Amino acid sequence: MRRGRRHPQHTAPATTAGRHLTHPFTPQKVFSDDRIAAMHDLALKVLEELGMKILLPEAREIFARAGARVADEMVFIGRDIVAAALESAPRRMMMKAPNPAHSHEIASDTLLFTPGGGCPNVFDRVNGRRPGDLTSYKDALRLAQHFDVLHKLTPAPEPQDIPVHLRHFAMMQAQLGVADKAVTVYGRGRAQVQDCFEILQLALNLGADEFDAGSWASTVVNTNSPRMLDKPMAQAVIDFARANQIVIVTPFCLAGAMAPVTVAGALVLQHAEALACIALSQLARAGAPVLYGGFGSNVDMKSGSPAFGTPEHIQMQIGSGQLARHIGLPWRSATGTAANTSDAQAAGETHMGLWGALMAGANLVVHSAGWLEGGLTLGFEKLVLDVEALGILAHLCTPPDASDEALGFDAIAEVAPGGHFFDNSLTMARYQNAFLPPLVADLSNFGTWEKNGSQRADERATGIWQDILRDYTAPAGCAERLDRIAQYVADRTAAGGAPIVE
Repeated sequence: MRRGRRHPQHTAPATTAGRHLTHPFTPQKVFSDDRIAAMHDLALKVLEELGMKILLPEAREIFARAGARVADEMVFIGRDIVAAALESAPRRMMMKAPNPAHSHEIASDTLLFTPGGGCPNVFDRVNGRRPGDLTSYKDALRLAQHFDVLHKLTPAPEPQDIPVHLRHFAMMQAQLGVADKAVTVYGRGRAQVQDCFEILQLALNLGADEFDAGSWASTVVNTNSPRMLDKPMAQAVIDFARANQIVIVTPFCLAGAMAPVTVAGALVLQHAEALACIALSQLARAGAPVLYGGFGSNVDMKSGSPAFGTPEHIQMQIGSGQLARHIGLPWRSATGTAANTSDAQAAGETHMGLWGALMAGANLVVHSAGWLEGGLTLGFEKLVLDVEALGILAHLCTPPDASDEALGFDAIAEVAPGGHFFDNSLTMARYQNAFLPPLVADLSNFGTWEKNGSQRADERATGIWQDILRDYTAPAGCAERLDRIAQYVADRTAAGGAPIVE
């Protein structure tokens, strides 16, 4: 397929405009305060009376020492344990990056976006759909590094050409070698996690105490809804908490499948599972950084397939925000799409999810750019198109000028009735920076658009990502970081790497 061409106005420069964002709007409500309190109370009842199935013996022992009742693999968690955990869990945390300019505080008013994560496949218009490999993973990292409205790195597309017992080495080398934003570490067993932590210490020249004093890595912990926590996820909660690294707790409760068919019921289950993991993190280390998370939506009741951008998805986002504020913790939401390509469905579902997260007051929005097929594929054109939407949301984080000059009385007086403001003095003074320029959108008329090749938005996006990758230079310090970890990776590879679970 030929290279995508684009109009000269559609440049894609790196920018700091979206680097550090705070929410521009007051969070919305979809439930009354008393119903949110009832959901929280019922979630505590679920943990006390119905319990969580926790497959990791170490995690069950931690709960038992705290006073929880354990029967085989079931753990019944008292509300006193949860209350103590919510008391010690931090309200603010700093997500550190190799480059301090890309470190971000996570708190109740912050707004962070990440690209799609966890995707095994990759798609672009030039090479088509294919399994993720190390080359495409590095290219995705370069795109994430380029756009400052993407605030941390994610593991997608996962490099499946690297054996699983060595893949964590390649992914850490890629994140540290082509970018300098905050990194993600998969929680795939204690050995792999420990390897990654040691790599970070070596790469960043951190002593053990320095690493422990800051949060240099984050991981997402998904429960196995309903009411189960598997071994690698439980181990990740414990290991990240003990190392003072960020745990992003995220039940994936799809109403009608792994959760009650009602939005309220799905939120109760999500809340119970999240509270159980938050409690485990705080029992492992009081004060360890942990995010409340919710990635809930509904399924198509004809096929059972996940749906995104639906009314229920948005209602669950807003309800999750209410529950997070009820317990006082920063929280993670997500957008997404079930679409198989970068079409109107993909854009509509993603944009609705983004607006849902914005209305909900989410502090970290995962899968914000590039996600396709319900997370099975990361699309390069989709990533660029989504970044345009993120740029608009980032622009909204700066309040509009309401100075006396901006109110425009002199400008209005200057133009006769029926005239125009194109050459007005206020326009001439501000026109260069008055409006957010488009990244992908073509604002020309039909004739000009046709003359320039009649390109669709996804075709223009192809040219943008190609230009970014062609001109890309790794940030300063990447080469040195790779040098520091080269021998460690070589030695650990020779020793056989590490299994996913022990």
